[in-house]
Amino acid sequence: MNEQQIYEVIKALVENGGNKKRAELTLNCSRRTIDRYIAGYKALGKVYFVHGNRGRQPAHTLTENKRADIIDLYRNKYSDANFAHFTELLEERENISVSESAVRNILYSADIMSPKANRKTRRRLKEQLRKKLAVSKSVKEAEEIKLKLIDIEDAHPRRSRCSKFGEMIQMDASLHLWVGDHKWTLHLAIDDATGMIVGAWFDKQETLNGYYNVLRQILVEHGIPYMFYTDRRTVFEYRKRGIIDTAKDSFTQFGYACKQLGIQIKTTSVAQAKGRIERLNQTMQSRLPIELRLEGVNTIKQANEYLPGFIAKYNARFAIKGNSIPSVFENQPSKEEIDLTLAVIDERTVDNGHSIRFENKYYRTLDDQGKAVYYYKGTKGLVIRTFSGALFFSVADRVLALDEIPIHEQTSKNFDFHVPEVKAKKRYIPPASHPWRLASFSAFVKKQVSPSA
Repeated sequence: MNEQQIYEVIKALVENGGNKKRAELTLNCSRRTIDRYIAGYKALGKVYFVHGNRGRQPAHTLTENKRADIIDLYRNKYSDANFAHFTELLEERENISVSESAVRNILYSADIMSPKANRKTRRRLKEQLRKKLAVSKSVKEAEEIKLKLIDIEDAHPRRSRCSKFGEMIQMDASLHLWVGDHKWTLHLAIDDATGMIVGAWFDKQETLNGYYNVLRQILVEHGIPYMFYTDRRTVFEYRKRGIIDTAKDSFTQFGYACKQLGIQIKTTSVAQAKGRIERLNQTMQSRLPIELRLEGVNTIKQANEYLPGFIAKYNARFAIKGNSIPSVFENQPSKEEIDLTLAVIDERTVDNGHSIRFENKYYRTLDDQGKAVYYYKGTKGLVIRTFSGALFFSVADRVLALDEIPIHEQTSKNFDFHVPEVKAKKRYIPPASHPWRLASFSAFVKKQVSPSA
């Protein structure tokens, strides 16, 4: 019963001497309540039946100024953020604590659409805008409403998660304007079971170095995963018959590293099959540029330094807790093993000067005592550049250090006095368990060059 109905029933009961039992049934209340209504009517009249909170604003109601501030902040400062992210930014950076639903209602009332709105929401708001357009009273107002009408977007279909942490790591690279007009590529890896970002790295293009940095993060933080699932159009599926420069064949390099670690690689040309990394790319393109801009990040080095903190915050909010899902990660390799495994490998032949040419420079081979080791012309081996940048030469299951041969000597024995005697320095040589074998690498390269072989 609303207030007007109660008032009319009690007024008729008092003025016409009606039946209280009938009033009890009509108002669905007790005799005691009817007596209280009668006493209130006689004392105050109609005013008694007006609720005490009529016209009052709840204590937690946002003021009009606060609502206007939220709308202005979104339009002028955070316009490319989705509503959930915008709510977080309000609390973190503007000291405005508001629920996500309140923010959504405020922005919807101003005809502001979230960039991540679903199809149902878009359809509903478009209908509201069409109704406003039909009753608009000026050309300017009608034009503003027309600009707010947007198209409906389709979403990726869902797929079931894997049951184990580390069972499938989806990887991809996202080219985007991350900072101002700087178009970089963000290499990403996400665990399919937990939705946890396990690796991220910025590079100027989609590169082997970017994926090596992501893989290193995975190995250091978690261990060896079971499988990588990635796009067939990336560096992972690059094949070219008769390729000569194996150092530029990213699939061969990354694939050989994964083979040494026992990681499977699966590729697909269907984006929906790896929808988790595709959605992560969209989320990063929505959230990360705003965070980078607000943090004053201008260089790719600063962006990579900022990523760990951002990822930690992201995982804390969105990822499923790892301890609730069993892990299939293998034991973490040592830093030395990671450095040796994530290497760029290329076949080279000793020339007639007993030296190796690599990247337009000449190198001599040295043993662990720093003494030169010479091989006949035509001896084949592998030049290895480790993740840290150290250079080695593997030949006949023996690994030697490489020392660059300068174009000019720094001093002259004939014209410079007090020429210091240069003593051979001991050089670090990887142990016999190193992952480089010419026979196994050549067989792996042959398989990539000619998949049918």
